[in-house]
Amino acid sequence: MTTTKPNMHAVAINPATWPRQTYFYYFTKIAPSGFSLTVNMDITATLAWTKAHHVKFNAVYLYLVSRLLTTHPEMRIGYLNDQLVTFDVLHPSYTILHANRTMANLWTTYDTDFETFYQHYLADQAEFSALPGPMPKTPQTPNLVNIGCLPGVHFSSYTPLPFKPLDSFFPIFQAGQFKKDADKTIMPLSITVNHATIDGDHLSRFFNELQSCWEQPTQYLA
Repeated sequence: MTTTKPNMHAVAINPATWPRQTYFYYFTKIAPSGFSLTVNMDITATLAWTKAHHVKFNAVYLYLVSRLLTTHPEMRIGYLNDQLVTFDVLHPSYTILHANRTMANLWTTYDTDFETFYQHYLADQAEFSALPGPMPKTPQTPNLVNIGCLPGVHFSSYTPLPFKPLDSFFPIFQAGQFKKDADKTIMPLSITVNHATIDGDHLSRFFNELQSCWEQPTQYLA
C-alpha cells in the first residue's frame, strides 16, 4: 500500500524579528528547562460519540490533539535542515502493543478531515501493526509529534526522562487509563514541553481548548 505523503511544509523563523527570541535564547543557553503538566480531561461526550459511530477512540484522540496543534504555532517549532522553523502541521506518532506484549511505534499522516485521517490510521494499523520491531513504519518526515497512551494505568503525573538533549521542541503527550467519576469518564493527559518555546500560559489555553473539543465531538468529527 502507498503511504500518503505527509505535509512537511514549514516557515523559517527569523531570529531578528521573532518575538520569542530572547526567551528562546534564555531557555536554551542560560537556563535550559522544561516541565510537565497532567490534567484530568472529561471525555464523556467524545467517548459516547465513538461508540455510537463505531470509531476507535485512539484515532479520535490522535486527531483532536493534532488538529488543535494547528492553532498553536508555539507547539510546532522544530528544526528543518538545521534551520529553526514553524511547521504547518505535526503528524501523530504513537505506540501500539504486539500480541507478545512488545511495543512498536507507528505514525499516521494528519489530515484536516477526520474521516480521511481515520482511513489513514486504519490503513497503517492493517499494514504495520503485526510487523516486528520497534519502528515498523519508517519515519518519512521530521514533523512527527509523540501522542502516546498508557491504557493500563490511571496516573496523576507522567514525565518522560530523555537521557540526552533533545533536538526537538515539540510537546510530548501521554494519556492514561479512563476512570469513571459519577456520570463522567475521566482521562488523565500529560503534556511535557520545552520552556524555550512553550510557557505555562500556552499549556493552559491548550488544555482548555482541548476540553472544549471533547465536549463537542460533532463539531470536529462529523
